[in-house]
Amino acid sequence: MFNVRSQLATILLVLLPLTLPACASEFAILRNGFSVRHDHRELRNGTTRLYLDSGNDSFVDVPTAEIVGFEPAPFEPPSARPSATSKSMNLEEAVSAASERNQIDPDLITSVIHAESGFNSRAVSTKGARGLMQLMPNTATQLGVSNAFDPASNVDGGTRYLRQLLLFYNDDMAKALAAYNAGPQRVARYNGIPPYHETHVYVARVIREFNRKKTVEMQKAKSRPQAAAEDSSAPALKRSAREAKKVHLKQSAMVGAGPTAVHQ
Repeated sequence: MFNVRSQLATILLVLLPLTLPACASEFAILRNGFSVRHDHRELRNGTTRLYLDSGNDSFVDVPTAEIVGFEPAPFEPPSARPSATSKSMNLEEAVSAASERNQIDPDLITSVIHAESGFNSRAVSTKGARGLMQLMPNTATQLGVSNAFDPASNVDGGTRYLRQLLLFYNDDMAKALAAYNAGPQRVARYNGIPPYHETHVYVARVIREFNRKKTVEMQKAKSRPQAAAEDSSAPALKRSAREAKKVHLKQSAMVGAGPTAVHQ
């Protein structure tokens, strides 16, 4: 009887860590190349709930099959963590504010965020890009973004960078997006979109989503008799669906479709 009890106790000690929520700050490494920093986690019927802080109110649910492993996270000083003020500013408010300040169409900003991070403000790519618009540390420093995980700061910095690229490429959305993804030096080297599958997929995805948003917007406008026509002279910052579609058609022969994006 003693041996049986000892064996049962040993089994319970082995199983106990698997059934309790895991703690301590760490990164969840995802199959798509991103990682999510979290304070603790919990298995929930095929889904792993990643709690972003020590409480249980802020979390992200990720299919367990999409997680390839976990790594310890380095110490993050309190100054680098999102403040209560930044948490209260939701994504829509951050995009709206950045759009107004930089005169970039909010639908374009949202489309870029979707392709870059899947709306995960804590996303970290394998190359080190961080936050909603996946700013590399050097780029964030140049843009004056001290905390890339702060949604408002990240979106404002990423939008300012996107505006710089649109102005540099004379409002050529495809080139600007390619430069945002692969770097301006590679666009210059190849005199256009670099021959990287990931970059072609990225450019196509953002433009396709942007076109879709603008098409829906135009259809809603047509349904309102008194709706004012959009200014056709506006640049990609406030581009119409017709103009955006020209870019899409120009690139459609060379690009595919998919979620992968890289930063080199």
